[in-house]
Amino acid sequence: MSAPFSGSLHIVEGKTGRQMACKGCDHPLAPVGEPWKPAATVRERPMEGAGGRAYASAGHVVLRRFFCPGCGALLDTETAMADDPYLNDVIEA
Repeated sequence: MSAPFSGSLHIVEGKTGRQMACKGCDHPLAPVGEPWKPAATVRERPMEGAGGRAYASAGHVVLRRFFCPGCGALLDTETAMADDPYLNDVIEA
């Protein structure tokens, strides 16, 4: 059984219950009801200069990209202050 959640994530029935998983390869990330981003491969880069003048001095702001550790598909992105925790998406389904 598979239930779509977004363009890159879906819910699958796993050996240990319902899991958030990559839609591309079904790699499980976390049980439904728990944050999935800590299980992803994360790449960060400073936003400084990335968006023209608006980000000219934004070295303290980062772009985070979350990738599937199984197939490398991009799962999500977020901008945040460099030391802020992840904006965790917890799915209750």
